[in-house]
Amino acid sequence: MNKSDGRHADQPDGSYADKKAFFERVLTVYGRKPALEALSDDSLDCHRLHLAQSNRSGGIIEQLLSTAQARGVPVSYHAREALARISKNGKQDQGVALDILCPAFRQLDDYLAALPSLPRQRILALDGITNPQNLGMILRSAAAGEIDAVLWSRRGNAALGPLVIKASSGTLYRAPLVFCQNLPEALAACRAAGIEVLTLRADAGRNLFGYRPATHAIYVLGNETSGVSKEVAAQADAGLAIPMGRGVESLNVAVTAALIAYAETAAGGQ
Repeated sequence: MNKSDGRHADQPDGSYADKKAFFERVLTVYGRKPALEALSDDSLDCHRLHLAQSNRSGGIIEQLLSTAQARGVPVSYHAREALARISKNGKQDQGVALDILCPAFRQLDDYLAALPSLPRQRILALDGITNPQNLGMILRSAAAGEIDAVLWSRRGNAALGPLVIKASSGTLYRAPLVFCQNLPEALAACRAAGIEVLTLRADAGRNLFGYRPATHAIYVLGNETSGVSKEVAAQADAGLAIPMGRGVESLNVAVTAALIAYAETAAGGQ
């Protein structure tokens, strides 16, 4: 077991760009139970287990160590403060963090660079989804349905922590996440790359189930309370509505995501 304080002792061989691309696909999960559940899933590529030196032996810590050993996952020990920097949540990490390689994760620049070689893309963009349960359920629907990418900005959305993992039923690790820093700027870059930006609005004249974008399209999901922000709305090419009956004004954002994911199937395919 590696007892150094450095988390990158086992970086892949290759150039700096290769190493950077590798670690951009690594999701660090914190907490004892989430880490043990992930380690116990042989389908996940667990890269390194991080433990605080102050953890007491026995119990779930012993289970983590034995499972990591059985799978050949390296273990690093850290001072408590260093472990908190790795988990980015020292108050809730319980002295445990686990790096998991998620092959479907990408940065926006890389995704846009590959766009010309891709078939027509259907993308979800998240504009201030602050409820972890909603975010997890959105990712689950996206992974299961006809969504090619989910644009997730680090500003304004719920963090990709244990609550999101639980709500996604573990599909977060396989979800096609595309990362950006700022959603309005990211959408502007997407429009410049030829992607149509669509917002979901109750007052829109076009029906979600009848609309067929001619090219790549991003469907923007707004905040649970305030909807799509003004900055994001300014980037929209068009709005789409979901038919409502019996005076219902809106649906839960996770339900809306599921309808988008299966909209073309429900309408009879392309």
